[in-house]
Amino acid sequence: MALKNTTHLSLFTLSGLQDETKESRYVLFSVTLFCYFLIVLINVTLIFIIFQEKSLHEPMYIFLCNLCINGLYGTIGFYPKFLYDLLAEDHVISYNGCYLQAFVIYSNFLCDYSILTVMAYDRNVAICRPLEYHSVMTNHIVKFVVFPWIPPLFCEGILMFLSHRLTLCGSKIEKLYCANWPIVRLSCSSNTLNSVAGYVVIVVYIIHILFIVYSYINLISTCLNSTENRGKFLQTCLPHLFSLTNVTIAVLFELMHNRYGSRDLPRRLLNFLAMEFLVIPPLLNPLIYGLQLTKIRRTVFGKCKKQNGVNRL
Repeated sequence: MALKNTTHLSLFTLSGLQDETKESRYVLFSVTLFCYFLIVLINVTLIFIIFQEKSLHEPMYIFLCNLCINGLYGTIGFYPKFLYDLLAEDHVISYNGCYLQAFVIYSNFLCDYSILTVMAYDRNVAICRPLEYHSVMTNHIVKFVVFPWIPPLFCEGILMFLSHRLTLCGSKIEKLYCANWPIVRLSCSSNTLNSVAGYVVIVVYIIHILFIVYSYINLISTCLNSTENRGKFLQTCLPHLFSLTNVTIAVLFELMHNRYGSRDLPRRLLNFLAMEFLVIPPLLNPLIYGLQLTKIRRTVFGKCKKQNGVNRL
């Protein structure tokens, strides 16, 4: 019997794990728990180092800290629930919990784009206009830290509000986690406004990407004329480009599959691709930046050597 009103709907069913055996779910639980532990450990370590070391209290490192905080924020919305589902017989989530999970996960990757945009602007000013860096970036650091959070939370909040007002005629979401568009597809009523709002948000973040591309074209043209600037570019900009590429590929697949994707693809492939942006960026971003940025690398290795010396005593 079709559900005629959202007030009657108290639970959503997540069907992403329906084809997994109990044995395979135990294996997935072990791998996922280890992965989540690594994500928390690496990101918290990098955040702690940046906060503790005064030499790292510079805009570039503070933005990196912001990126790590966002990585932790997004994984909180996914991993605890997913780990629970791997051990549970019924994969259900409450009505409000589903909207909250979708809000956290999708505002997370919007925040990623906003933070990467600010980081691109930071590198552009540092390399192309070094004399203006202090007045442009350092004196306004609070604004640049806060900005990446407000538009994503606002945009995703609007999308969630528009979805929440729909009348739903189903409760089965064919994913491992809740997402806005699969909820919208359950609607009995018109979802035109939701679709338009979704495309507006996509356009806004395409503009973010175009700004980053413009910044890097400007950076590359500047670096071609200076050996010193080429060194700065290789050290600080390559990790940024890797992060941007990885997030963009994962998000494009997620958006395209949610709206236009075929259900005929193997379930495990769909699950892997749906999880990619919740696994790779929060795990690799701090590792890549930590190994590539000299100050962070020296600080980490210095602390390790100091700790080894203390242990020997």
